[in-house]
Amino acid sequence: MTITMHSASVPIFRRQLGALLNWLDKAEAHAAARKFDSANYLQLRLAPDMLPFVSQIRIASDTAKGCVARLAGQEVPKFEDNEASFADLRGRVRRTLDFIDSVPASAIDGSEARKIVLPMRNRDPIEFDGEAYLRHFALPNFFFHVGMAYALLRHAGVELGKADYLGTA
Repeated sequence: MTITMHSASVPIFRRQLGALLNWLDKAEAHAAARKFDSANYLQLRLAPDMLPFVSQIRIASDTAKGCVARLAGQEVPKFEDNEASFADLRGRVRRTLDFIDSVPASAIDGSEARKIVLPMRNRDPIEFDGEAYLRHFALPNFFFHVGMAYALLRHAGVELGKADYLGTA
């Protein structure tokens, strides 16, 4: 089977976001077993200048939905950045999954040469073709933030392992 833009994006986002939902469950169970509020995890950081755990989840979500929307030539759905609990984070991840599942493969396949213009906060927009955007920006950015979320939970003592990260646990 030939790899397509859809098969190189949506199933990857789906699997990792599904794994992330399991990490949230394990983190809540870890907090409950130790009798503290799981909201303590929301502001975890490895360094003072790092974005907190809640932001890592938001950015991973934004990257997945933004990538799928841009490759499909659609408007990127806007989510409020107001998650204040694990239930809120689960809701965001599920809305992201619902969105990426709603975009047909036919809308994404063939987007290798589609012009993608990515607005940047503090500088000029970055331009890519669809394939370069997926391979060199969206996927690395997604895995960076998912990896940071995983590392923050591991650092806090949540019992996660490689199988959890890979979504095979």
